[in-house]
This record gives sequence, C-alpha cells and structure tokens, in this order.
Amino acid sequence: MARPLHADIDLDALRHNYRLARDLAPSSQALVVIKADAYGHGAVACARALGGLAPAFAVASLEEATVLREAGVAEPIVLLEGIFAPDELERVDALGLWLVVHSEWQVAALLDHRPRRPVPTWLKVDSGMHRLGFDPARAEAVWARLTACPERVTALHLMSHFATADALDPACFQHQMTTIDALARRLDAPTCLANSPATLAWPRAHGAWNRPGVMLYGSNPLEGGNDAARELRPVMTLRSEIIAVREVASGEPVGYGGRWHAPRPSRIGVVAAGYGDGYDRHAADGTPVLVDGQRTTLAGKVSMDMLTVDLTDLPGADIGSRVVLWGEDPSGARLSIDEVARHCDTISYTLLTGILPRVPRRYRHL
Repeated sequence: MARPLHADIDLDALRHNYRLARDLAPSSQALVVIKADAYGHGAVACARALGGLAPAFAVASLEEATVLREAGVAEPIVLLEGIFAPDELERVDALGLWLVVHSEWQVAALLDHRPRRPVPTWLKVDSGMHRLGFDPARAEAVWARLTACPERVTALHLMSHFATADALDPACFQHQMTTIDALARRLDAPTCLANSPATLAWPRAHGAWNRPGVMLYGSNPLEGGNDAARELRPVMTLRSEIIAVREVASGEPVGYGGRWHAPRPSRIGVVAAGYGDGYDRHAADGTPVLVDGQRTTLAGKVSMDMLTVDLTDLPGADIGSRVVLWGEDPSGARLSIDEVARHCDTISYTLLTGILPRVPRRYRHL
C-alpha cells in the first residue's frame, strides 16, 4: 500500500477560476500565469486543462516555456522576465514565444537579432515597485526604438507590476496606476497591468491583457477579500491519513523540542506529511487541519515525514481517518490555504510552490 499523502488537483476548479478572472474583465484577455510549474499544480496538465479557454500562457524562463512546447502546448507563451542572455533569442524565435523586455541590454539584443518573424514584445516599465522595468522618463524613447523596427518587433504593449494591489491602503497602487496611465495615454499603448489582486479588485487596471496568477489556483490574494474572491474554488487539496494514534497524559510534551504540552489527557494523531513533502515546518501549534471533515489543530512541531494533530475532541477519528491539510474534504468542508499560510507566517504562494516532487499529483476532470 502506498503512502497516503497526495495532492488532488481539481481541473474543473481551475477552469472555474479562469472563467471568473475572464468575466471580471470582459474587455480584457486573461493571460494565464503558469510559472513555477503552475504554482506547484503541474504546468503541462494545467495548460492542457485550459486549452481552448485561455488565449496565452506566461512563464518565468525559456526552460519553462520549452517544457510546455515539448508537451504540445501551442498557444502563445510570454516570457515574463524576458531573456537571460542574448543567445536565447534563437530559441525564442524557434519556439514562437512572446518577449518581455525590461533592461537596455535586452532591447539592444532584440534589435540586433534577425528573427524569422517579428517577436511580439511587451515593454516593462517601473511604475513604482522598483524591481524590473524602465524608468517612465526613459520608456518613451525605448518605445520609439522598438516601434521603429517592425521587422523585429510586433504587437508592442506596455507592462508594469503592482507592489500593493492586494493592500487595504490604496495609496501606492493609485500612484503606480497614475504613472502608467499617463505613459500609456501619451504613447497610445495597449497595456498589461493587472495581476491577481488587481484583476479581482481594481477594474481601473484592466487593460488589453490581464495576468491572473495565484487566484487561478484558488487562493485569495486580497488583504480584505471581496465578493469576487469569495467565488474562488481551491484547486489543490493536500490529503493524507492518520497512521498512528497515541494517548498522552496531561502535561506531556509532543514532538521535537517538546513545544506542545497536552493541556489535558489527549489523543494525538500522527499524519503522514511533513516538511520533507513541503508542508511548512514553521506551522504553529493551532494550525487548522481537517480530520474526517472536522476541524482540529496541529499539536507539536512538524517533522520531516510526519506531523501530529489533536484528536481529543474527535473520538471517532482513528488510524485510516482521512486528513485534509488544505483544500476540500469529500464532506464538503473546506480549509483555505490562506488560513493555513497565516498560521505559518507566510503566504499561499510559498505553500503551493513548496510541495515537493515526492508528493504524487492526482488530476481530476482532465
């Protein structure tokens, strides 16, 4: 019998979340961000599931794009960080990829290259995040150089990234939006601006393209949430089982370092899952877990291959009881990955992308 830990990937939920992103911005096209192996969900399976729905995909690197092309994914693929060396342009050309340029050397390499066909190109502008992109004061000159070379560059768009579209205080977002809006008007340029939080909450940011990412996988990226975010469905359910049960006396410690002490005579369930699988070792005592569809909590530090939960108030739970570490139980009970992430002092992105290869992915509704 195999170890009971696995990640269920509900591709119907993925399609539901994609349609929500699309419907929130009916005048925009929704670019599916599928980098980091589709946030841990499996890029090839997710791309195939969205075939015929999504007009294009986005990845972080040429290597990620190559995996999709070799799997038969024919839709346009955008390289969000562009090329990392000039010689990658040959492969960009061969695979028919779309390119983001954010640095002078990338622009120079692109304009020196002689592609078989013009490369759809998005010019990234630093509107205030100060990570990648051209200063707005320089962007007009770069735009002019790119538009002057139609044999090399086509379908030119402006792109930027928001630092705080998820935050309750909109001041920084509004400043970035004003900056990029003004530039786009001067250039009469189509834009790609909205990430997941801006897709959900800021219609002003909806452009020719939006690029929803983590929302597609069912995580709410907004600090406060909104009605649209509440319609998201979890795509990954991390499932396991109770593999052992221990009775411990009041005051007895459980786990490494004896961090958790039983406040009463307690039943402790051992779950086949640990940080060697990608479950966060920083999960605090009290982190929620579903056992047979009922909520209980983590009791003690997460080990490499196991974690322990308090079964004292679940007398029916025993060896073989089903465990949901995040996602949806067959009973219909749900445990939000965002809630789990808060107990780990992290964000859902790190939990999803951290699930390691030894955890089998099982795809539903292929």
